[in-house]
Amino acid sequence: MSRKSGGAREQAKPSKGTRRKPEPRRRQLRFTFGARRQEIAGVLLIALAAVSLLALLQVTTGALIDGWSALLVRIFGVGAYVAAVAIGLAGVVMMRRAQGAPLQIQRLRLIGLEAAFFALLAALHAAAWWGEPWALIEQGTGGGLIGWGLSVLLVESIGPALTALFFGAIVLVGLTLGLPIDWGALFSWMRERLTAPAAPIAEPPTQPTASPPARSATAPPSLKSLPTVSAKPRPEPERPTTHAPLPAPRIIGAAPAPKPEQIELPLPQKKIADIQAELPALDLLQDHSMEGIAEQETAQQAHIIEETLRHFGLAGHIVDTLRGPAVTQFALEPGYIERPGLDGEPRRQKVRVGQITSLANDLALALAAPSLRIEAPVPGKSYIGIEVPNEKIALVSLRGVMDSPAFAREKLPLRIALGRNVSGQPIVTDLTAMPHLLIAGTTGSGKSVLISALTVCLTFSNTPADLRLVLIDPKMVELVRFNGLPHIYGKVETDTERIVGVLRWVTHEMDRRYKLFAELGVRNLKDYNLRMLKQNQPKLQVIVVMIDELADLMLSSPVEVEKTICRLAQMARATGIHLVVATQRPSTDVVTGLIKANFPARIAFAVASGVDSRVILDTVGAETLLGRGDMLFQSPESGRPVRVQGCYVSDREIESLVTFWSEQYQAVGPEPAPWDASMSQLLKVGSGKTGGGAGVVDEADEAQLLQTAIDLVRREGGASASLLQRKLRIGYPKAARLIDEMYEQGLIGPPVEAGRLREVLPRR
Repeated sequence: MSRKSGGAREQAKPSKGTRRKPEPRRRQLRFTFGARRQEIAGVLLIALAAVSLLALLQVTTGALIDGWSALLVRIFGVGAYVAAVAIGLAGVVMMRRAQGAPLQIQRLRLIGLEAAFFALLAALHAAAWWGEPWALIEQGTGGGLIGWGLSVLLVESIGPALTALFFGAIVLVGLTLGLPIDWGALFSWMRERLTAPAAPIAEPPTQPTASPPARSATAPPSLKSLPTVSAKPRPEPERPTTHAPLPAPRIIGAAPAPKPEQIELPLPQKKIADIQAELPALDLLQDHSMEGIAEQETAQQAHIIEETLRHFGLAGHIVDTLRGPAVTQFALEPGYIERPGLDGEPRRQKVRVGQITSLANDLALALAAPSLRIEAPVPGKSYIGIEVPNEKIALVSLRGVMDSPAFAREKLPLRIALGRNVSGQPIVTDLTAMPHLLIAGTTGSGKSVLISALTVCLTFSNTPADLRLVLIDPKMVELVRFNGLPHIYGKVETDTERIVGVLRWVTHEMDRRYKLFAELGVRNLKDYNLRMLKQNQPKLQVIVVMIDELADLMLSSPVEVEKTICRLAQMARATGIHLVVATQRPSTDVVTGLIKANFPARIAFAVASGVDSRVILDTVGAETLLGRGDMLFQSPESGRPVRVQGCYVSDREIESLVTFWSEQYQAVGPEPAPWDASMSQLLKVGSGKTGGGAGVVDEADEAQLLQTAIDLVRREGGASASLLQRKLRIGYPKAARLIDEMYEQGLIGPPVEAGRLREVLPRR
């Protein structure tokens, strides 16, 4: 047994030894696998650095590459190139380490270089700090998010200049630690460079025809060459004196031909783009305080509402009261009533919402209110809103809404202040998200005031280099007050015949921008401007077209206006072109189905009937509005309209704004509209047959419309102006003119009694 046990022990020992032998192999495999991983990571980092540099230099394009370069620029700003090189150096270090020859980099030097890089980003952001600091990040300038994060606290404490000096000192310290720089030798070299050019400064005008390289090479070595240099130029100044009359007016010595172009080019550029304009302050606007309603009055009205419902056998309780500038909303929570069941026992039943809404007229009678609107239920709330008009409508100032936290929170260039809701809270939205706005309401309801407020709000937040306006005012009394504003293309258009040409120019501009986008492979205006900013090229401006009265245009040339507006509404969003259209006649022949389908954002002021309200909002409610700025705003994100009291802008505020901008651009002078040069081609005026405001239609379109009308009356077996209006969807003046032309050609018979169709004569 002992031998067996000893043998077992001897057999066990080599088994343990055999298990220990593979350990060095495993370590070697681990080392090789780890080295391979480092080599692969190094190659990937070098490839990423190369792709980053190519993307930043705009050598390659693509959605993913453009997104990566935009991310680098957003994080590091102008230091994105250094970051790309640093990624490549990190890959080289990893590959050298994997090959067993790591680079010997002292930790202190690495820390110094990193501190210098991040301090440089902060110094650049502080040095370029102007206006809105966040705009530097959006434009890809400054130090990016890192530079902004490092400098924002110090800038707010000690100012941008001292912040730039502070981080500049850190850059010098970091470079001293990271690089072997001999500052004494560097300063002496700079001193020599600053003092040495004293002699060559006088040499270029004295030797324009001799060999400049030889002169620059022989002049600096010693003072012995100075007599030879001074001896030669003496006969040469006589040449500039003979040529002096030619270059003297423009101080041009070598190439006088291209210089006039370089002097004339800044003049058109300076019109809009090169002027460093400042945004106006809110002090130009007036502030109006909202007049509150007495607590006793609201408590009395709440008691009347509850008593009226009780008289009709309904239970309800007012749980809250919201006071707005035009109406007061009473939050009514429906209660329970007891009614006998099938077994005769009383049972509690919840009051239905429809039972309360059916009593709107009875509640208005009890409250002695001119009108009353019931919102059942309030979106997101468990109560019904009963909106009762105030005895006096308070003015909502544009300054009060623009000075609110809600407006400051929207960091968007096309943010607009609409007004205040029923609880007095400011309503702020973005025109880019709409992207177009349709406004309708009766005369005097507040449409023109709203358009003026939107214009003032947009020009308060944007310079003419970022925003251009196309103002169309067929009424000739409202928007003409903005003439002289540098944001406007030319002046406010009031001529009906020219307006159609203006709309055609806008469509041509939209098509031109789409061609530019296709050439660069970008999708929208924002991507295009970012690409132009990286290439130091001029960017495209946002264009907002405002039409104060659509009904007049639809009466003059309905086919052309509807086609142009629908095409712009369908396609112009990506090109940065937005429409704001207002009309006082919300009928189906003005606000057609095609127009309404392309305007998801709509505003309805007071209208005459529920039918007009349905034309605008697809629901009733606008007929109960009070007028004077009281409106229902239908947002694209919301399914139900919100009641808002619009902002008021006075003539004095508009004059102050126009004066403020015109003073900054007074050196530019009045700028002609871009469509003035090609207005005749845009209008294509016919030979004189057209009348009744339809002179903007071409002869080909006119002949085609006449042939369509002839085919229609032959197919129907009769002719009348109303028939052409319904079938061809044209206005009465054009339909009557077509009837007269067919009668002159002998295609239809003479006029007959009202309500009967004219006879269609047989073909000759």
